[in-house]
Amino acid sequence: MIMTGTPPPPADGLKDLLLHRRLRKGLTVEASSSKWSATALGGHLAELSGEGESAVLTVASGLVLDVQQQGGMAVWLTTRESVFYPPDASAGGVDLEALPVVRLETELQIVQAADQLVRSGAFDLLVLDLGRFASLPLQAQTRLASLAAHHGSLLLCLTHKKRRQPSLGSLVALRGDASREVESAERIHCRVRILKDKVRGPGWTHQELCHGPDGLR
Repeated sequence: MIMTGTPPPPADGLKDLLLHRRLRKGLTVEASSSKWSATALGGHLAELSGEGESAVLTVASGLVLDVQQQGGMAVWLTTRESVFYPPDASAGGVDLEALPVVRLETELQIVQAADQLVRSGAFDLLVLDLGRFASLPLQAQTRLASLAAHHGSLLLCLTHKKRRQPSLGSLVALRGDASREVESAERIHCRVRILKDKVRGPGWTHQELCHGPDGLR
């Protein structure tokens, strides 16, 4: 399900319409930490970053799959220049018929759309693919963090930056840096190093052995 333009708030029946979808195939993920899941991170504004051939898209897609397997709803917001490729997500087990993918012109439109969508309470996970030149004004952080907490949703911002660069802002509750090591075309070792965590404290890591398409990175 791919949409373009600035989306209106979801209709009341959107969640019911999409919840009947079920995964037809799965991405095998062997995870090392239960702290890295949509449930554990719910209610927060978070950031997942990486540079070069990182594991950002793989790990984010894994969270989408996790939400879908739990019967929840996710939405992916991105720009037209994004490298998000739906066939790769589908090959990794994500049910595209149950994943709205909204392509917008600017990062500002992504933030505005996320504001509308999280208010609906229909989504457990909102992925905001903000890219290389991401910024999140304090006012937007405050609003999104408050809405995430109110609805128990995870707002996950994807950014392209070096590990030593700061997070998007002070109201980002958690920031992880994603990297990967490709063993073969079907075996990808993904690691998320937690650089910031206001709840548990930084320094812990999450690792996954993913059996999925090489295009997810």
